[in-house]
Amino acid sequence: MTARRWQLAHGRHLDLGGKAVVVGILNVTPDSFSDGGLFDAPEAALNQAHRMVGEGAGIIDVGGESTRPGAATLSSSEEQARILPVIEALASANEALISVDTYRAETARLAVAAGAHIVNDVWGLQRDPDIARVAAETGAGLIIMHTGRDREKLPDVIADQFVFLEKSLEIARRNGIADDRIVLDPGFGFAKETAQENLDLMARFSELHALGFPLMAGTSRKRFIGTVTGRDAADRAAGTAATSVILRLKGAHLFRVHDVAINVDALAVADAMLALENAASAGNRNRF
Repeated sequence: MTARRWQLAHGRHLDLGGKAVVVGILNVTPDSFSDGGLFDAPEAALNQAHRMVGEGAGIIDVGGESTRPGAATLSSSEEQARILPVIEALASANEALISVDTYRAETARLAVAAGAHIVNDVWGLQRDPDIARVAAETGAGLIIMHTGRDREKLPDVIADQFVFLEKSLEIARRNGIADDRIVLDPGFGFAKETAQENLDLMARFSELHALGFPLMAGTSRKRFIGTVTGRDAADRAAGTAATSVILRLKGAHLFRVHDVAINVDALAVADAMLALENAASAGNRNRF
């Protein structure tokens, strides 16, 4: 897997490729689909963040608004009141890189000022037109996610990825965001309504490398895993870890998860296999 350096805000960077990077989900919300209300108090959120870092998370992704279908929409001020104190406290602890899960430009700007290194936009820069400018001005790393919400999708799951993400990348470039600040996320579960559609996306994940960017996978506890396993959302850690391994072997670089420890262990095994395969491949090349 080709090594890539991801440039982030505040002069930071992250080298991707050699080892999988686990992104711990920190939902400071009362209504997220599997952990709503568990970490909406600042002290509980910080304790959870410290626990995830201890289990091996390299990034903590802080979100203040649930993205589940039908969730209540917040005002910017409500979102900011939930997440900014948590981001400030995490930044002062300096334990991990911090991502802000938001599609609002002003929230992104304030979050980076508070110490966040990465902006994670689940609408792929296509909802708030100013968020790309904020990412460029702050020098933040940027995660651009695909979604099928509020639009007509193409019937082919990969063709739709390319159409949507190429539009997002054009927005990013028009606003001066360098390619080395961008990671793409195919958005498992975001208007991929059936288990089959999500499984097809996972099976064809390698095709997304043609876009030329590092990739993040966000399958954690998603409904399609429940369809396959018969498990409720809170009991999908093992199923999530299985998807993480599959997607690592298909070239994903980052893994956004609720259950850090099991995914760290599963991905360590996948990385060991990849390292062995890469060494064998290099040895074969050196023989000729």
